Amino acid sequence: MGRLRELCGMEEVNQLSKAVLAEFLGTAVLVLVGCGSCIGGWGEPTIVQIALAFGVTVATVAQCIGGVSGGHINPAVTCAMMITGRCSFIRSGLYVVAQCCGAIAGAALLKAVTPEANRGALGSTLVNDGLTSLQGLGIEFCITFILVLTVFAACDDHRLDVQGSVPLAIGLSITACHCFAIRYTGSSMNTARSFGPAVMTGLWENHWVYWVGPILGGVTAGLLYQHVFACAPPEPESIERLKLQTLLKIREKEIITDRTTCI
Repeated sequence: MGRLRELCGMEEVNQLSKAVLAEFLGTAVLVLVGCGSCIGGWGEPTIVQIALAFGVTVATVAQCIGGVSGGHINPAVTCAMMITGRCSFIRSGLYVVAQCCGAIAGAALLKAVTPEANRGALGSTLVNDGLTSLQGLGIEFCITFILVLTVFAACDDHRLDVQGSVPLAIGLSITACHCFAIRYTGSSMNTARSFGPAVMTGLWENHWVYWVGPILGGVTAGLLYQHVFACAPPEPESIERLKLQTLLKIREKEIITDRTTCI
């Protein structure tokens, strides 16, 4: 039976289905929590509050579904992965559809659980009245460029110096960009995040900015890292040294555990 499933490609279909579902669920959670932090009916939300809500949520979701789908939850990231050959065209298309549908579901759930008097724009992203649409496009390009560059750098398999949490690094880049760009464009850097609330509220003014800017910024960052900054494969000696260091750390943890259990 297992051989038959392998011949029919059922295992690949099953894994792809799980990945698409993960992207749908992850983006829904991002919009629900992130856009929920923007609701002003309870009192004016602060920039730090919104920035932390989006950054920590992305880090949390990436930690949860990273092993299933890669944790893109952002069409700009998916497009960058596709252009650089890290994600197939079909998988990328399914991811983007799932992300947009998940964003709509998250925005719909947020609308359903929020009193009508408090909903406001439901966390929609809008270009500041003092900016032109091209200026807004530039802001979205820049902040998405920073995000995707961080994603590619943190996920570079050839780097041996990345010891911390990859999801946390990505989340912090989002937090930083929100602190900068909320007053300019609402700091989308994620097409799906802007699309979901727009569908539920009908606020489509300058909506194209949140498609063109993030996708162009993401693709540019991906290509730049791939062709300029990507690390070369490590030398065998470096790999062996890292393995030895890892084994020593594991041994130290085992010794500490033994000591604590004897107390």
